[in-house]
Amino acid sequence: MSEVLSDTHYRVLARKYRPTNFDELIGQEAMVRTLSNAIETGRLAHAFILTGVRGVGKTTTARIIAKALNCTGPDGQGGPTITPCGVCENCKAIAESRHVDVMEMDAASRTGVDDIREIIDGVRYASTNARYKIYIIDEVHMLSRNAFNALLKTLEEPPEHVKFIFATTEIRKVPVTVLSRCQRFDLRRVSIEELSRHFKTIADKEGCEIEDVALAMIARAAEGSVRDGLSLLDQAFAHGAGKVTEEQVRDMLGLADRAQILDLYQACMKGDVAAALTMLRHQYDHGADPVVIFQDMLELTHWLTRLKVVPDAGEEVVTSEAERKLGQDMAQALSIPVLTRAWQMLLKGLEEVRLAPAPLLAAEMVLVRLTHVANLPTPGDLVKQLKANPHSAEQTAAGSQGSGPPSATPSAQTAGFPAGTAPGSGPQAFRIIQGATGQSTLCAGDPLPQSADAPLPPPDSFEEVVRLFEERQEAQIAFHLKENTHLVSFDTGRIDIRLNNKAPRDLVSKVSEKLREFTGQRWIVSLSQQRGEDSLYQKELVEAQALKERLSQNPLVKTVLETFPGAQITDIRKKVELFTPDLMDGTADNDTEFMVDAEEFGLDANDF
Repeated sequence: MSEVLSDTHYRVLARKYRPTNFDELIGQEAMVRTLSNAIETGRLAHAFILTGVRGVGKTTTARIIAKALNCTGPDGQGGPTITPCGVCENCKAIAESRHVDVMEMDAASRTGVDDIREIIDGVRYASTNARYKIYIIDEVHMLSRNAFNALLKTLEEPPEHVKFIFATTEIRKVPVTVLSRCQRFDLRRVSIEELSRHFKTIADKEGCEIEDVALAMIARAAEGSVRDGLSLLDQAFAHGAGKVTEEQVRDMLGLADRAQILDLYQACMKGDVAAALTMLRHQYDHGADPVVIFQDMLELTHWLTRLKVVPDAGEEVVTSEAERKLGQDMAQALSIPVLTRAWQMLLKGLEEVRLAPAPLLAAEMVLVRLTHVANLPTPGDLVKQLKANPHSAEQTAAGSQGSGPPSATPSAQTAGFPAGTAPGSGPQAFRIIQGATGQSTLCAGDPLPQSADAPLPPPDSFEEVVRLFEERQEAQIAFHLKENTHLVSFDTGRIDIRLNNKAPRDLVSKVSEKLREFTGQRWIVSLSQQRGEDSLYQKELVEAQALKERLSQNPLVKTVLETFPGAQITDIRKKVELFTPDLMDGTADNDTEFMVDAEEFGLDANDF
């Protein structure tokens, strides 16, 4: 019976080792120093707001501040102090959450204005036993807008015997009118090293043996939260029954061995798909979550990139000397474009694994893509090769994929580019740009600047009429003229058109009035029963199809499409008023760009 009773009274580590004074609070030296100076000089704010991630110690800090302000010392004669005694009646009552003058409110469950009215009514009365009446409001960002408004006046000019302490994890949701009335303290995430030392001390007190690597794993999984780390440590103690090993913690957290992650990453970067899939399956069979594996690979990519840029960055992460040496060797062997490409593919792959009904299958497909692009040249290298010799670039890309002998490709000059205008040699250089949707765009030449404010002459064609309406921000009229109107005849001052059933009835009168307004001339716009020409939209479709067929025959375009099997022209955009076929015969005139669907090939516009 005594054993059962002791079990029911067990206190979890997060409560048992909750700090009771500022000396026990870890990782918040800046806040403690500020409060110490304020208490010593008597410059105490009437309201404090504490913000930080979950479990970093916001509510605990609020209670310690309450004790510091109300401590009377062992003899009952002391004043506010940064080191509360913990033995006076005020300190003991606050620690046990039973002090009548220190009131805690959870704003997550009491969000209304009526709850704030209770506080407003209570501040008028002096404290009963303590020096200050203190209101601690946790998760203050959950208060309603009316509740915040009701609190503002009292918060700005509270009685001298009242102090407010707010705590929140969402500081941006707190109105600025409240923030401006409070002294703000940002409780930072506790570092892995500090958490490891803290957990080691607790393990010694609990009489539990735990390996240093296991402590580092728990500290890393806590993500700067002391409470989360203590909960994991409590779980590890129960899992290990007095002796906790690295393997036990790895199984408990569902983590993959870091050495195995390094081996998996190396296999992917070497393009060894069979070895990569075997390693992934092995880790999965031993309890590793595919999502966690990809998170570790993302973290490894970031670490290798930092090692590449700042070699000393490897010492900031808790790793063994052997892992650090291997990481430095990998960072030297991999280029920034390759690491950037791997980061983008892993980031997208992580989302696929999270959403997939079968995470392991999705993870395997991502690794197949990652190993496939390992043998492909980076976009930067490919463009350099295309500049020098398109034929050589095609051979390199084809050889890396294990394909047959490449077809002969003419040089830049014989492909129709005049001397000095080969790709990359001047203003007509082809370049890859990144669109708003993330699609890579191979663009010929720099776009010619156009001024939207330049006055246009009276339109000489129906196309110029439509363009005039577009420039004058008459988008609706321009749309109907382009898609729902068929031109019968056009003369300066007179237009005969036929409308389909989708055009509005007042389109003719609107066009006539607007043309007179824009040009200062009288325009007659009349309806005709004749069939007329195709709409401008229909003409554009026909022209785009013809242009696509002609572009696909351009030698350089053919080189790009053959270099990336499966790539296709998806969009063609005109850059100037008139389109000329010069690009077809090699004398491109800054007028056309074409887009290739390059997502599956790891192309990144930042490399160019």
